Amino acid sequence: MQNETLSRKYIKLGLILVLSLALILFTQEVKLWKNPESTPITSNTLIGLLVLWLFAFLGIIISDVMKKVPVGFLRNFPVLGWVSLVSLIFCLMSNFFVNAIAAVDFLSITTPILAFAGISVADHLVDLSKTSWKIGIVAIFVFIGTYLGSAILSQFGLWITGSL
Repeated sequence: MQNETLSRKYIKLGLILVLSLALILFTQEVKLWKNPESTPITSNTLIGLLVLWLFAFLGIIISDVMKKVPVGFLRNFPVLGWVSLVSLIFCLMSNFFVNAIAAVDFLSITTPILAFAGISVADHLVDLSKTSWKIGIVAIFVFIGTYLGSAILSQFGLWITGSL
């Protein structure tokens, strides 16, 4: 019974990942309609999406396995961290993975991710309204600091490369 529940969980998560990859592919196609010179959809794009699916699925499995380990740090390590580590290890092992992922347009990946993040945050807006008004001031300073920090780093990078 437990194995059946576990296999259903992994099938469900695998299908959710397939849906995410379909959204990435759709976004890349829409971008091609608007800008035909952007990253084309090739067989390498499909291979890259399969590689991304594999990395995400392995990260999910490792996260579930690590929840049974008595070490608190490993048990509480986030799924995104495991996916990142799996990706890093495989990409360091072979350039095949790097080249396959490079065929997937970066903006096509970020659009569905940001949409999913927005949907997940929308459920917690009531909780946000219960916090103090002071959190708004903190958020404004965080946004300004992040923007200025990014601008300063970009300016420094342009200055170092001589692009200014």
